[in-house]
Amino acid sequence: MHDVIAALTRAAANLLDRRIIALVFLPMLGSLLVWMVLAWLFWEAWTSGITAAMASTTVAGWLQGWSASWVIDYTAALVVLIAILPAMLVTALLITEIVAMPVIVKFVAGRYHPELRRAAGGTLTGSIGNAVIGITVFAVLWIFTLPLWLTGIGAVLAPVLTSAYLNQRLFRYDALAEHASAEEFAQIVRESRGDLFLLGILLSLLLYVPVVNLLVPVLSGLAFTQFCLVKLAAARSN
Repeated sequence: MHDVIAALTRAAANLLDRRIIALVFLPMLGSLLVWMVLAWLFWEAWTSGITAAMASTTVAGWLQGWSASWVIDYTAALVVLIAILPAMLVTALLITEIVAMPVIVKFVAGRYHPELRRAAGGTLTGSIGNAVIGITVFAVLWIFTLPLWLTGIGAVLAPVLTSAYLNQRLFRYDALAEHASAEEFAQIVRESRGDLFLLGILLSLLLYVPVVNLLVPVLSGLAFTQFCLVKLAAARSN
């Protein structure tokens, strides 16, 4: 727990560094722009498709009999919005991974761990494969936890837990790819799995804080890099 809080605290302080400030809002605003354009282009097609799929159901027939077909239209719009939200998060994290993480890893390693030897255990192919697996699992978890949204507290817990999984899955690999060997990476993930997930949960909770949520993707990259490189340095010193 101490290592998690230390990584998060140090990462928050790093947001003020001039090399990081230029990256802070890029992932979330870039994701927002991408999905605003896509929604503007395809909103009618998306909602029409969902409406058509719902039209053949028994509930839809009952609503039409009561002249309440507008409920179907509103439900279709809600479904699209629910689908767009995780897509925006994934897009923001991918922008962070591609654009910001090389800068973040270089910054954290250079300032805090200049003596850390580079073992280059990660590869571009490995990073892509890790991202594909992480996003696929995240999508499946998101779909299967949708019913929990109807339970009130589940509407908060389900997105937090699924986002926490994706956060730690994506960033732990890129944080260690340049400096850790494949064996060291596996060891750190195995020994720190709980702390990595806890760090993901704390960062996911910040997505509910207005304005702060714009910083979360880059803050996540910083926090996981801080945590993972500290663990790597500690493992090598033993």
